[in-house]
Amino acid sequence: MGLSPDEIRARIAAVDGWWHSIELAPGIVTPGGKSADVLRDELAALRLDDLALAGKSVIDIGAWDGFYSFEAERRGAARVLALDHFVWCLDFAEAGRQREARTAAGLAPPDYDDIPSAWRPDLLPGKRGFDTAREILGSRVESRVGDLMEIDPAELGTFDVALYLGVLYHVKNPLEALRRLARITREVAVIETQAVVLDGFESFALCEFYETDECNGDPTNWWAPNEKALVGMCRAAGFREAKLVVAKPKEKLPRQRKIQHRLTGEPLRQARPPVPYRAIVHARK
Repeated sequence: MGLSPDEIRARIAAVDGWWHSIELAPGIVTPGGKSADVLRDELAALRLDDLALAGKSVIDIGAWDGFYSFEAERRGAARVLALDHFVWCLDFAEAGRQREARTAAGLAPPDYDDIPSAWRPDLLPGKRGFDTAREILGSRVESRVGDLMEIDPAELGTFDVALYLGVLYHVKNPLEALRRLARITREVAVIETQAVVLDGFESFALCEFYETDECNGDPTNWWAPNEKALVGMCRAAGFREAKLVVAKPKEKLPRQRKIQHRLTGEPLRQARPPVPYRAIVHARK
């Protein structure tokens, strides 16, 4: 017997901190940090229709609440594996309290997995949303707690399609991450990541590095590649080709700013500040 609408709402309310807005029953949607409208636009931008997921195996790396895992299943994927480690092991409420305390003390924000009281792989507090959604949906999506950077790719196996959404800029070694991604991908990997326009340097493969929490106030954001770097890293990692399906923005760039010699104070050249955006690549084997 299925759950009543009131029971579903109660189950949703028992989860602290939904990230995805997932419709678990007609008209009943989880209160995600990403709204249903935002997810609809993201889904369209990924161009999953081009990949014909029906009958294929899919891995969703960094699945969080599982919106894209369940979407792949809804589109007819024969097998879907949701893989996560960081989010599922983290107590976000405790991490937020510890970060606020450090900020008040004038200290740099910590990397979340460096907060012992918030790192709970024994309880998996961050996985409650996924487990709740899976149960209510009656989903067959599999789950595995693990880090792509630590699991032997041979042990993980291979998948027709790999979803690597919102993860690349969180890893400290992005090229190694893409190499591991290539090893588990049979056909195509969909990579969505923070990226940057470095005006005047388009012919160079460059990444902007974030020392602390300069990117979206998150100390776990490390890198933002430009287009040339992102596509080049995909090929260097073992993908045959990498096609940008969402490229750099075409709107007017910020005004130029002067860069001065640090000793003489004389202007050296004109430059524009980096322009962040979200890039999407279909990387094919």
